[in-house]
Amino acid sequence: EQTEREREQQQQQQQEQHITMPDVKTCLPMVKAMILLDSEGKRITVKYYTKEWASSVKEQSNFERSLFSKTARTNARGEPEIIMFDNFIVVYKFISDVYFYVVASVDENEIIMAQVLQALTESTQALLRSSVDKKAILENLDLVLVAMDEIIDGGIIFETDSQQVASRVTMRGKDDGSLGNLSDQTLSQAFASAKEQFSKHMLR
Repeated sequence: EQTEREREQQQQQQQEQHITMPDVKTCLPMVKAMILLDSEGKRITVKYYTKEWASSVKEQSNFERSLFSKTARTNARGEPEIIMFDNFIVVYKFISDVYFYVVASVDENEIIMAQVLQALTESTQALLRSSVDKKAILENLDLVLVAMDEIIDGGIIFETDSQQVASRVTMRGKDDGSLGNLSDQTLSQAFASAKEQFSKHMLR
């Protein structure tokens, strides 16, 4: 016969078997989109991480147009602005003619989203040697896209330290040779290399 202690252990094991682990994504802060628009509201580049927009370019375009209309007249050049828009939290900042946006659910922490935005803007400035405008971003779009991927992975926040992001982008390029060693290149050489590699990628 089982002892009382053995029966307790068996019951505990049965209970543990019925415990299901929560979905990791429900426990972590999530970003729904990172959006870069120009001063006319036209798309420079975007990353969407939710099914709400991912499958519909029209829905994306409508959201971006409405978001720009809502924010274009605000003064978000010094400190980031935070608004509630269309049942989302939006944190945004303008640098030159580039409008940076981070979009998240209303349930998310706005301070964390502000950190994501800061990582995006500051790593972009570091990679482009502080020359942040639409022309520079388009000429170095692969750098910016890699930086975005370093910050957010599938909607999950991966890194918010802008120096770490910029360093990883540089190291990734150095390791696979796609971006060259940016630290050893002149600015014009880095731009030319990045533009060439992005062009090759688009033609594949």
